[in-house]
Amino acid sequence: MINIFWFRRDLRLHDNAGLYQALKSGLPVLPIFIFDTNILQKLEDKNDARVSFIYQNIARLSNELTALGSSIFVEYGDPETVFKNLLEKYEIKTVYTNRDYEAYALDRDAKVEALVQQKNILFRTFKDQVIFEKQEVVKKDGQPYTVFTPYSRRWKELLQSRMNEEELYYLKSYSTEKYFNHLFQSKPFPIPDLETMGFGISSLPIPSIEVKQSLIKTYDKNRNFPSIDGTSKLGIHFRFGTVSIREKARKALALNDVFLNELIWRDFYAQILANFPKVEKKAFRAQYDLIEWRNNEAEFEAWCEGRTGYPLVDAGMRELNSTGFMHNRVRMVVASFLVKHLLIDWRWGEAYFAHKLLDYDLASNNGGWQWAAGCGTDAAPYFRIFNPEAQTDKFDKDHVYIRKWVKEFGTAAYPKPVVNHKDARDRCLEVFKNAVGK
Repeated sequence: MINIFWFRRDLRLHDNAGLYQALKSGLPVLPIFIFDTNILQKLEDKNDARVSFIYQNIARLSNELTALGSSIFVEYGDPETVFKNLLEKYEIKTVYTNRDYEAYALDRDAKVEALVQQKNILFRTFKDQVIFEKQEVVKKDGQPYTVFTPYSRRWKELLQSRMNEEELYYLKSYSTEKYFNHLFQSKPFPIPDLETMGFGISSLPIPSIEVKQSLIKTYDKNRNFPSIDGTSKLGIHFRFGTVSIREKARKALALNDVFLNELIWRDFYAQILANFPKVEKKAFRAQYDLIEWRNNEAEFEAWCEGRTGYPLVDAGMRELNSTGFMHNRVRMVVASFLVKHLLIDWRWGEAYFAHKLLDYDLASNNGGWQWAAGCGTDAAPYFRIFNPEAQTDKFDKDHVYIRKWVKEFGTAAYPKPVVNHKDARDRCLEVFKNAVGK
């Protein structure tokens, strides 16, 4: 009899909550990973860098497990079908995995749980990708927070409350290595080829998993300037769990409170998605679904391609299209521009980011877009409209970032603005006021 550990958004052996619990159970643990056809078949880009990243990390895990005399069982298919096959091959006591909070993941897990329970097999899930999840940080009345500042205050209070009793209680590592001898012993299982799954190797470089301590120390001073290498770029590693959120939170706690706040934002948006799943499709503030969007397709295309005539917006979009990354300050500017200057539905922009961002995470991406549109939790009021030129003067006054990405900047070849700032601002205020009624 064996137990199974199912890797998903946690592609590491060290400090892995669910893997730790599986190994500690005492039975041999067979690690598995499923290249989920329900997800992969929806991807338009067959050289998607995120799929390459996952594939490379599964190969890394396979090598690490082989060195321990074990292996990882990898399949390409529908999770239910894969588990049906596993139930025929092995006598299984418990399936262990770490929790995911997205609608598709919840539905997938419910189906797999129902399937294995028919054979009296337990399905156990654990918290791993966040420090605090759905109902852990709540108001005195038990309701979830919908404003970040009081949420973050309570988050820190909760963290400190257990640190006094047991050092770093919530940030403590799970010592999986103590129980590696409980891994299922086998020869390496074959891994399906990317080509077999219909994908190729992406040429996009992946940001390093290594971050200099000096960058974290100066994060609060440098993070807003896109021409400076002042952010960690760890988003893709958090998204797929190649780093431990607990490990990074411990370092942030010691080095820089502003960086710690960025990790708290991840928890905040994750609990918003978990407690208010409607935000995946609709505005958190329902009245914002009444906005009459212009949704001009030519203007949307200009935004996507970085041809709006607003240099900071265009630089951001070209950086995204070229690298799969965009500086966070610039993300706010380009999002505000699409929604408020062009009056294009925030869901269009959210979907484009989901397609392009290496670090795409549904909860954080949705939260950021709803913030920019004024329709989310903790959102900027609709009448706060970023002026791209003022943002440029403040954060890229020497045009270093702009010139890097917009080569024709300052020449006759650079496009004229698709819209006048003042006119667009006035139009936005009128349309939003009519919908929101304030």
